[in-house]
Amino acid sequence: MAIKVFLLPDLGEGLTEADLVSWLVAEGDTIAVDQPIAEVETAKSLVEVPSPFAGTVHQLHGAPGDTMDVGKPLVSVEDGASAVAAVAYPSPAAPAAAPVERAQPYRDEERAGASEGSGNVLIGYGTPGGAGATRRSRAPRGTAASTAAPAADAIPADAVPSPAPARTEAPTVISPLVRKLARDHGVDVATLTGTGVRGLIVRADVQSAIDGSAGTEVASAAVSTAEPLSTASIGGGEDARSGLGIAARTPLKGVRKSIAQAMSTSRREIPEATVWVDVDATELVQMRSKLKASDPQNTPGLLAFIARFTLAGLARYPELNTRVQETADGAQEILSFTGVNLGIAAQTDRGLMVPSIANAQDLSARQLDAEVRRLAAVAREGKSTPAELTRGTFTLNNYGVFGVDGSAAIINYPEVAILGVGRIIDRPWVVDGELRVRKVTELTLTFDHRVCDGGTAGGFLRYVADAIENPGSVLADL
Repeated sequence: MAIKVFLLPDLGEGLTEADLVSWLVAEGDTIAVDQPIAEVETAKSLVEVPSPFAGTVHQLHGAPGDTMDVGKPLVSVEDGASAVAAVAYPSPAAPAAAPVERAQPYRDEERAGASEGSGNVLIGYGTPGGAGATRRSRAPRGTAASTAAPAADAIPADAVPSPAPARTEAPTVISPLVRKLARDHGVDVATLTGTGVRGLIVRADVQSAIDGSAGTEVASAAVSTAEPLSTASIGGGEDARSGLGIAARTPLKGVRKSIAQAMSTSRREIPEATVWVDVDATELVQMRSKLKASDPQNTPGLLAFIARFTLAGLARYPELNTRVQETADGAQEILSFTGVNLGIAAQTDRGLMVPSIANAQDLSARQLDAEVRRLAAVAREGKSTPAELTRGTFTLNNYGVFGVDGSAAIINYPEVAILGVGRIIDRPWVVDGELRVRKVTELTLTFDHRVCDGGTAGGFLRYVADAIENPGSVLADL
């Protein structure tokens, strides 16, 4: 009998820790290669971690709510066979004589060819699926090698592992949100036939089951273990400062911790200033209404048109599409870019996310609309890639969806500017000397005063405002 220890991979995000949200398996369960075994939350996304081993769960190394270090044991699995080219990495609960094998670190798995692995990729992390020759592995970050362990380079090059046992996959669900939808409505995902790629169960499959049978039995215990962890612990005691009782204590961790750090860094390092202007958006609203009447399925949303105007403004005022960074000798320099990665702020259940559209300047309003919708949906599911969340060079924030007119936003560090759009409402407006009711919105630009002065910021904001007020003339030049 061999005990295989699966170490928490770095998930391709360059992070050093993750919060364990829930276990999807229990000790004693039989699992298959690539079966999701746990949900973990990093500072960037909520992901399911698949097992690289098949066998029986021997030990779960952690409890929901724990912060797990990358490179430390996540789960131990018994495979019922002798390990081949095992790497000595003893599990705390494993017998001293039992050989122990560990899963390959993420970077080594990433280098493996797709034909050798299972093909099930989790943010760049693939699993070997028991096929192919054993490859070298390195000690994970922060983990000291055992003195009794053979070096990774000492693994025989011709060692070939035994064929993996027959795969018995658990129901594969597209995201934790889909699983939660099923659980909340008493739908057993094991009874569903997935319509996604390779039988993946998607939201539409669960919704069809909900619509077709309201009386479906409660989901199985294995799925119900995915119940989201409450972020607030039980309170108690009295606050010494205010004299009030403490209702709850909520750890600042995961995405909330990442947001807090980014906002603090922005306020601390960027000397920001804000300019704003009220804009008559009547012509833009009317233009879109006419387009929608003739082509309801392919008409871009208002935000896509504003994004198009924003990109045209950045072409005229490129100072706002830059970044300030330190050089090797401690000096500062301003980096300019050949394109614009336009970030779109999206509010999700896990906090504010800003996925970005790469080289957005090359896209039409229709293409921008499609990307905005796709990125927002992916962000709300917690499936945005690290690149999508970190590559932005300028952010567009539609806070009008919250029913507010304006906001002095915090710049999305390390960018140098953020443009906000308020709600579009009917307001009295003077047109040709007469008072009329018009569709009015407010644009707010917060910018880094190190890269430009008020003239540049005001010029950019006025350009976007003029484009919204006279969309036909501007679109003719785009």
